[in-house]
Amino acid sequence: MDEDVDGDAAPQRIIVVGTGLIGTSIALAMRERGAEVLLTDRDAAALRLAVELGAGDALPDGANARPADLAVLAVPPAAVAVTLLDAQKRGLATAYTDVASVKALPLQQAADLGCDLSSFVAGHPLAGSERSGPSAARADLFLGRPWALCATPDAAPETVAAVRGLARACGAMPVEVDAAEHDRAVALVSHAPHVVSAAVAARLTGADDVALGLSGQGVRDVTRIAASDPRLWIGILSANSAPVAEVLEAVATDLAVAASLLRDGSDEAAQHVADLLLRGNAGRSRIPGKHGGDQPAYATVQVVIPDRPGELAMIFQAAGIAGVNIEDVTIEHSPGRPLGVLELAVVPEAAERLAAELRARGWSVPG
Repeated sequence: MDEDVDGDAAPQRIIVVGTGLIGTSIALAMRERGAEVLLTDRDAAALRLAVELGAGDALPDGANARPADLAVLAVPPAAVAVTLLDAQKRGLATAYTDVASVKALPLQQAADLGCDLSSFVAGHPLAGSERSGPSAARADLFLGRPWALCATPDAAPETVAAVRGLARACGAMPVEVDAAEHDRAVALVSHAPHVVSAAVAARLTGADDVALGLSGQGVRDVTRIAASDPRLWIGILSANSAPVAEVLEAVATDLAVAASLLRDGSDEAAQHVADLLLRGNAGRSRIPGKHGGDQPAYATVQVVIPDRPGELAMIFQAAGIAGVNIEDVTIEHSPGRPLGVLELAVVPEAAERLAAELRARGWSVPG
């Protein structure tokens, strides 16, 4: 097995059980590293698609003659323990990990079933998409993303090293954390926000054409993750129910108080609502930036662009010529018109240079 820059061996032969978004993305990433990847899935169509995408070869039926370095269990939380027990009985690998977004309950279930926890490290790559299935998989899905490792005291050092090596080989940053602490954390930063997003999106089911016609980027941002597969998410929420409920109750209290104050209509009530908005600003600012650490302050350069092929490529090329790195991109479409407003986030000192370059090339840049 090759070693990464930190000395952990990157597994060279892996088996991925489950060819959804995460499992197939891991397989694609490891294939790029030159690893041998075998795939298995109860869904024959998903398995065929993953193989066609170049994620690996189908695991042959019957006994596995040579155990893999690592088996990745890319299955829902409720299936982790039974899948681990089956994989260990079949001797699929010398080490095992999973990718479910809940850790404490599957670990407890695995212990209750008598699984060998010395060869298992629970894992969770914090990356994904509102899309699901192998067709949404990407080899670069995990680049720069945290990958939680929740090893029990029973886990052998070589097992921890193998799973750490997998995470780093996929371009992620391993973070070792206790399972219960992990579940409380993801309830706050992932699971409860998904329910809140779904609650806002659910209000749109009764919206009339006027309201929907006025919808802009704000409602799209808030409801984007509500497009995720409900079947997947009910399994996640059920497995992490208590921590998620605590966060939702706190959010519900804030919203109920805000609603009551807005109905009051007084200046004093409005100030209390403003306090909530300010707390929202403060909380948002604590989310780490793309390179970790504090979130940097970027300037926004707006560009009016026609909706035609190649326009974005030419704008990015112009940014390259100007020597400006684009940190983030959003597009606000104009309903009923073949154009939109492109918002480019750049470091403040580069904003005017980029704006000048774009204007010189004929684009309309407000400001």
